[in-house]
Amino acid sequence: MRCPFCGHDDTQVKDSRPHEDGAAIRRRRICASCSQRFTTIERVQLRDLFVVKVDGRRVPFERDKLARSVRVALRKRPVDEERIERIVNGLVRQLEASGETDIPSRDIGKLVMDTLREVDVVAYIRFASVHWDFRETKDFAAILESIPGTLAQDGPAADGRTIRPALAGGYGPGDVKRR
Repeated sequence: MRCPFCGHDDTQVKDSRPHEDGAAIRRRRICASCSQRFTTIERVQLRDLFVVKVDGRRVPFERDKLARSVRVALRKRPVDEERIERIVNGLVRQLEASGETDIPSRDIGKLVMDTLREVDVVAYIRFASVHWDFRETKDFAAILESIPGTLAQDGPAADGRTIRPALAGGYGPGDVKRR
């Protein structure tokens, strides 16, 4: 493994441990040249996956890009980092298990959205707004109408508060305050 600090090819493994519920191995390494320490994470890769973009281009699948997108959607939401890793690992396993090597980007997006909808509705809407390229407020309204208990519909929220759009900028008792 090449040292990320000095580029030297000779590094030594000092410690290896299971990572992400045994789906990966975390290795602590030290460079023989500059003595810097760094960590690597190794995962099993069943096959090389490619993403087929809307314009027909094939690009290599990047787990880190998927993880980054999920993290952005879940930013400042009550989902811990460990659960995000499990979500990403589950998504990658589903893609690998599909048996396909060329996966359309829209299929990956749908898989992510289906997963996020179960985890956190706000993250689902955030991801959908980018994936579907929302340009107007009516795009958000359409997706909100498809989700029970959102501002587009009157009704109880999960915590018992009444959810309804605020009128004239005011908030009544029990209304969800928008930030």
